[in-house]
Amino acid sequence: MTELPLADVATLDLHREARRGYPEAVFCEGKTVDQIRVIAAEIGRTGVRTLFTRADAAKAAAITSVLAGAGSDDVARLVWWPGDFPAPTGAPVVVACAGTSDLPVAREAWLTARYLGRAAELLVDVGVAGLHRILAHLDHLRAAGVCVVVAGMDGALPSVVAGLVACPVVAVPTSVGYGAAFDGLAALLAMLNACAPGVAVVNIDNGYGAGYLAAQIAGRPPTHSDV
Repeated sequence: MTELPLADVATLDLHREARRGYPEAVFCEGKTVDQIRVIAAEIGRTGVRTLFTRADAAKAAAITSVLAGAGSDDVARLVWWPGDFPAPTGAPVVVACAGTSDLPVAREAWLTARYLGRAAELLVDVGVAGLHRILAHLDHLRAAGVCVVVAGMDGALPSVVAGLVACPVVAVPTSVGYGAAFDGLAALLAMLNACAPGVAVVNIDNGYGAGYLAAQIAGRPPTHSDV
């Protein structure tokens, strides 16, 4: 099999970390396994720290076969290289996941924040169907520099959390729910209409974007380079 030329596949942002303070991320959904393999090979050649998002099992296997020592998480569909996380700096991030069905998005946010150098904690299955579950973690939430709150269905959990904490809340709607949830649109609109102030909303199922934003809020401003 002839390997695809890199120029026919991607133009990698090799200086993103120098320019923005955070490394390149490759969105794997929609790319073929062969394209992902070519991208991973170039990442390995240049030595640039990289996060691969939405990598299904076949794509994750292709990446890890090329990049020795890469870390991966099947639930979050994330692969990161090198496989270690940097020593955490800045304020802690707490990711609260409303239900177990929201875990893929919540783990994507949690691991992204850790990969970007934040101490991050994941709270699982703490949705509003049993308010005692989120209230049991109130000390953890109030110690955070930023909370990421992931929920589908009625999308109510971010408003609850934002009414209890002083830090910013990043709300993440998921596509989890029955028919009238409209694949996450109901949760998205509910979060955009949160009555508690201090809530920012990312796109449906965008755990990466939420973890990235949380890392920026919780961390020191990165050193800018003119690269």
